[in-house]
Amino acid sequence: MKGARRPEVRLPALEPWTGGELAPDGDYDGLDFRESDLAGQDGAGARFLDCALSGCAVDGTGLRHARFLDTVLTGLRGVGTDLAEAGFRDVELTDARLGGTQMHGAVLERVVVRGGKLDCLNLRGARLKDVVFESCVLVEPDFAGARLERVEFVDCTLKEADFSGVTLTEVDLRGAASLGIARGLDRLSGAVISTAQLLDLAPLLAGELGIRVEG
Repeated sequence: MKGARRPEVRLPALEPWTGGELAPDGDYDGLDFRESDLAGQDGAGARFLDCALSGCAVDGTGLRHARFLDTVLTGLRGVGTDLAEAGFRDVELTDARLGGTQMHGAVLERVVVRGGKLDCLNLRGARLKDVVFESCVLVEPDFAGARLERVEFVDCTLKEADFSGVTLTEVDLRGAASLGIARGLDRLSGAVISTAQLLDLAPLLAGELGIRVEG
């Protein structure tokens, strides 16, 4: 199994962001958004290239169809951020505290999600390629109908994950510190799990297959 290719983000010298509010279809290049309050703003279709967003509030921020390229996102916090159908390439997301983030239909390539906690992350129908979830907590993540290729879960916690209708190719779940799958056990073809994880999932797998275990 090939490991995921991780991003190699090398940011240039950045200019501080002083532009007020985000604008739909805005073009942001080489900017440092530090402790910015972006809550409720509309940046749909915006492009972020060689940017850093650190400690920003993103409650209800509209970033549908936005593109993040060679960008570092650190300490984002918020509920209901709209990143539906957004694009992420060569991105590091670190120590985020997000709830109810909408990322259905998003495209992620060479992305690392490191640390933090993401509650009810909606990745329905998304495409993930060369993505690593590392040392983070994912509570009720929804991968239904998504396509995952070369995705790794490393020392992270998965709680009540939904894998209904997913397509998995070279997905490595062995490193997950906790693997909780609520739906989609029948869609794990293309993934690799450890022996210990198999034993933990055995009762659920038996139930999925209609096998009664007694004695």
